[in-house]
Amino acid sequence: MNECVPNGWGKFKLKEILKRVRNPVEVKEDAVYREIGIRSHGKGIFHKEEITGEKLGNKSVFWVEPNCFIVNIVFAWELAVAKTTSYESGFIASHRFPMYQAKEGKSNVDFITYFFNTSKGKYLLNLASPGGAGRNKTLGQGDFLELEVMIPKDVDEQLKIASILSTWDKAIELKEKLVEQKKEQKKGLMQKLLTGEVRLLGFDGKWKKAKLGDLGKSYNGLSGKKAEDFGKGKPYIPYKTIFADSKIDLKLMDFVALDKGEKQNTAKYGDIFFTTSSETRNEVAMSSVLLDEVNEVYLNSFCFGYRLNNFDFLIPEFARFLFRSRNFRSQVFKLAQGSTRFNISKNEVMKISVQLPSVEEQKEIALILNKADKEVKLLEKQVKEMKEQKNGLMQNLLTGKIRVKV
Repeated sequence: MNECVPNGWGKFKLKEILKRVRNPVEVKEDAVYREIGIRSHGKGIFHKEEITGEKLGNKSVFWVEPNCFIVNIVFAWELAVAKTTSYESGFIASHRFPMYQAKEGKSNVDFITYFFNTSKGKYLLNLASPGGAGRNKTLGQGDFLELEVMIPKDVDEQLKIASILSTWDKAIELKEKLVEQKKEQKKGLMQKLLTGEVRLLGFDGKWKKAKLGDLGKSYNGLSGKKAEDFGKGKPYIPYKTIFADSKIDLKLMDFVALDKGEKQNTAKYGDIFFTTSSETRNEVAMSSVLLDEVNEVYLNSFCFGYRLNNFDFLIPEFARFLFRSRNFRSQVFKLAQGSTRFNISKNEVMKISVQLPSVEEQKEIALILNKADKEVKLLEKQVKEMKEQKNGLMQNLLTGKIRVKV
């Protein structure tokens, strides 16, 4: 299908508007170097740890030039593209990270970088990356330069478009920093309120110590299921839903087929779920609480459930924050077993002791932390909406559907 070329725009092969930059490094064994990497999905450049020339060995590496379009040829199809800046001066990159300067009067690096983060850009990168998914799907550098792109002929128009999108990026970055600040504030609040370091006005009663095994009982998730059983049937709480948040989101359910009369444990309001396995010690036994009344909901196989005997000593709304607190998590870390993958025993978790205030104080603490949690989620929602709006704007500006005044 022929693209409609906007007035003042043209179609150019990348070799007409970009120039390959290569500045080889003469590696010295006793010298120290730092490499860069490029995150997929347009998430930018990251800096690796220092490495000696001896460890680099015969690896072909190049000095990173600032103000270049750079691509990871192995993951170009996954949008591993970025722009180098002065922050990368003095760093090195492997031969898998070719760099391209804009030809003067022909193109602008920021515009080109934004372009290759659009759906059209991704399509073209995939076109020049033959082969199966993964490491076999490598960008052909000759094919890349033969790709044809539609861009404004006037570099000033390219600059204006890139400037508008850069303004959006800065606004998103500021909002993301605000999210992180709110998260840190919430962590500090949790640490103070969940340990009794700071007491709420009107509460001065002594906190009581209790073992989880004395407060409730654990149960297993789904068992005996095959791959073909999933994707249809009854709702169950997946691992990722438990990992994602301290409160179960019923919109994030998966489904499993059950035989008539099949015996499986069901979840109910107030149940607390723990993940049993993770790739890192710090992520074992992540918890989430079911704070909604449900009819028939099951639990995935890689987590276990914990049901309180009653809510006379511990209420679910407080448990939601308690089991994600620094003190509780530090006790869990010690129980993790493994080397490449870490596992935890539910029986060992049941031996953990917690300090609990009165139920009335738990309610008040939970209200405060819930408010802080909602503030974080609102900001995260705003970030997501801003990114969606920016992506929509990118698709229109970088295709000429919306024009800018130069």
